[in-house]
Amino acid sequence: MRFWLVPAAVLLLASPSAAQIPQRFANLRHLPKDIPRDQLMQRMREFSIALGVRCQHCHLGGDGASFEGVDFASDERPAKVKARAMLKMVDQLNGPMLGALPARAEPRVVVECATCHRGLTLPKSLQTTLFEVAVKDGGAAAVARYRELRRDDGMVSGRYNFGEWEINELGRRLRQGGHTEAAIALMEMNGEFYPKSASIDWDLGEMHRSRGETEKAVARYRAALHKAPQMEQARRRIEELEKKP
Repeated sequence: MRFWLVPAAVLLLASPSAAQIPQRFANLRHLPKDIPRDQLMQRMREFSIALGVRCQHCHLGGDGASFEGVDFASDERPAKVKARAMLKMVDQLNGPMLGALPARAEPRVVVECATCHRGLTLPKSLQTTLFEVAVKDGGAAAVARYRELRRDDGMVSGRYNFGEWEINELGRRLRQGGHTEAAIALMEMNGEFYPKSASIDWDLGEMHRSRGETEKAVARYRAALHKAPQMEQARRRIEELEKKP
């Protein structure tokens, strides 16, 4: 179950200040021009919650605390133009694309804003978020960011996937991109949260082996074998490295 913090804009929409919202709307280009006011307000609530934003993210003007002075018809904010493009994309996905799937599940699963955004303005996964930090600022910075998100945000809100394999895949992605040192730092951190995982030790062994760090590699392979005695590839790696002069 995911729990998202409710933006203040949603509370505003449900408050007496909602009377400041026009009874009729201008410049509706994607949504029906005759959409009932309550239905339009509900769609705006959905956008606000899904992206974790306030109404002024898309709409121009106002003080951010009420709707006084908000120009709902203006297209000046780029986010509003992007929102229309996203709505068209969602319609295409839920219409002709998903509609063409054979044996579609019932009740039908549909794509919504929250499907990707999960309360994030930019719908980046944890893996992508940390990859960008690691490449720009190094492994230590990425580890610090992970701990910050896990502690302060993601574990409650459900915005990010903190499962073991999200970081395992990040480690491989970093290694393939030539950022092995950052990959090792993140995988060692992942081992703190998933101490029973043989896969983490195996991946670390492979990274150390690629750097010529034989002792560290063997130690990791042994750790993997201890946790998963059936892991024959770890046994073979140990035999291979111990045969080397």
